[in-house]
Amino acid sequence: MKPLVSIVVPMFNEEDNAPTTLKAVADALTAEGWTYELHPVSDGSTDKTAEVLARLAADDPHIRPVAYPKNRGRGYALRQGFAAARGTYTASLDADLSYSADHAVRMVKILIERPEVDVVLGSQWMPGGTTVNVPFIRAFLSRGGNVILKWAYGGQIYTSTSVCRAYRTPVLKSLDLVADDKEIHLEILSKAIALGYTVVEMPATLAARTKGKSKFRPKRTILSHLFFSVLARPMTLFSVFGLVLLLASVALGVYLLMEFLAGTLNPERPLMTIMVLLFVAGGILFSFSVLAAQIIEQRRAMIRLHAEVKGLRQDLAERGEAGEADGPGR
Repeated sequence: MKPLVSIVVPMFNEEDNAPTTLKAVADALTAEGWTYELHPVSDGSTDKTAEVLARLAADDPHIRPVAYPKNRGRGYALRQGFAAARGTYTASLDADLSYSADHAVRMVKILIERPEVDVVLGSQWMPGGTTVNVPFIRAFLSRGGNVILKWAYGGQIYTSTSVCRAYRTPVLKSLDLVADDKEIHLEILSKAIALGYTVVEMPATLAARTKGKSKFRPKRTILSHLFFSVLARPMTLFSVFGLVLLLASVALGVYLLMEFLAGTLNPERPLMTIMVLLFVAGGILFSFSVLAAQIIEQRRAMIRLHAEVKGLRQDLAERGEAGEADGPGR
């Protein structure tokens, strides 16, 4: 029977957290009376995470673990869990329950109560969200990175890097996801927005990990945020820098004109050359902004095309399976 909710939990060396995390999520979903399945994904864990999950699954049919020997990254783990999900709604949480299990319940309820919503994000940085005992450096980098990404998304989204999310499963499966690491959170949002899906945020509480080792990598996180921001809003970036250079060339031109009218212009000074270079560079950057806008629009068109092709393939596969099921009875 198709469950109402699928929960995907990526795990890397989480043998201490796995039993308590899955029990907490199961208890929260059971309290709502919902049918559910849990997909913990052991992402090449080098401890006993995979063995622990196999043992738990043997005792509980709701637990359907995924495991593979090589560590591939959070994005790959999430993609494997999403592929296995069969529920009407799919949610994802951290293995250490940095976002408590009730967040999944609240997000799914939003999807149930608001049929126009396709994706729900848990956000500790939006009004009403909060953090508890999170190390200062992690909170500072996360907040700063999400401020940059909020600009990249046009000021719409306060927290775009969190794993705490819920989706309508058909919406999630329509996305052609390829990211293997934490940039998958940005990939999902950019593609969902490009396809016209409705994304909303819900206030969330991010708490510090109590067991196990944190997987937070500041350098990679910062670089991915900056790289994605440039890709998301290249037109704005190029046009701003182009405008600055053009204004600088105009200001320098006015200064040179005043020097000329006053009879104090020194022709041996390189200011005229600098003014021309600034003007040319500014014009080039403005040209780049126009080209970038066209590239972004083409990228969105390709995302929409890929989604349509993927949908057609899924429809053909389902029809094929239905034909095979009807065949013996004919």
